[in-house]
This record gives sequence, structure tokens and C-alpha cells, in this order.
Amino acid sequence: MLKEFRAFIARGNVMDLAVAVIMGAAFGRIVSTLVDGILMPPIGLITGRVDFSSLFHVLDASKGIPASLAEAKAQGIPVIAYGQFINEAIGFVIVGFSVFLMVKPVNRIMSAREPPAAPTSRDCPFCATTIPVKATRCPHCTSDLQASAGR
Repeated sequence: MLKEFRAFIARGNVMDLAVAVIMGAAFGRIVSTLVDGILMPPIGLITGRVDFSSLFHVLDASKGIPASLAEAKAQGIPVIAYGQFINEAIGFVIVGFSVFLMVKPVNRIMSAREPPAAPTSRDCPFCATTIPVKATRCPHCTSDLQASAGR
């Protein structure tokens, strides 16, 4: 069982996934700081100094209407904190766009490095059936392919 586990862990895709998760967590912190500290303040200024993270809707006003989301949480008043959702949605869009910007040049580089794959099959000139490239006789119509190459 230990050998199987070691073989599973040693597979390339498992290690790639582990690296991706670690890098994703680190990248997520960077993006959170970017969104909260750099992007959201100007957006809040444009929208009339609204801090999205503090927007909420009180569900049960019987205990009073709190002045802030922190106060509502402290008093145990049920609220819908839709401002936090707006912040997270903006963060998600920024992360998605950032990943797109990083993956696009990597894909371009990787596709430029890979030579086109050599064909492994061709069509028989007599019966138009797909056959291996190295075939000297068609297995379907039994035509001699070497003789037809000289035509």
C-alpha cells in the first residue's frame, strides 16, 4: 500500500496540482490585497464613497437597525451582506483576467516549441481507406502501395 501511495504521489500531475494549489493560494492573497487596497477605494470614490464591504440588508429589524455590518454581527442580527459578495465577485473577475493574461503567453510559447506531429496514417490511393504510413500493402484492398508510389 505504501508503494502504491508513493507511485501515486510521484506521478507528475499530482505534483503539478500541489504546486498549482500552493501558487494559487499565494496569488489569491496578492489579488485580495490588490482588490481591497488598490482597486476598491477608487471604485468606492467613483460610486460616491461607498465601501462595498460594509453594504448589508437587515433581515430582522426587531432588534434594531445597526449602523455597521460589524455591529450587526456583534449583536447577532441576521443580515444579507451583499457588499462582501460584490467585493468577492470583483476579486474573482480580476483573478480570472490575471490568470488569462498569464496563461496566454505561456500557451503561445509552448505551441511555438512543439514541432507539428508527424502523420501516423495516410489514405490508400486505391480504396481511400486509412492505413499506417509505413504500410507497403493495403490491408483492405491488398494493393501494392510501393508500386503506386512510382506513378
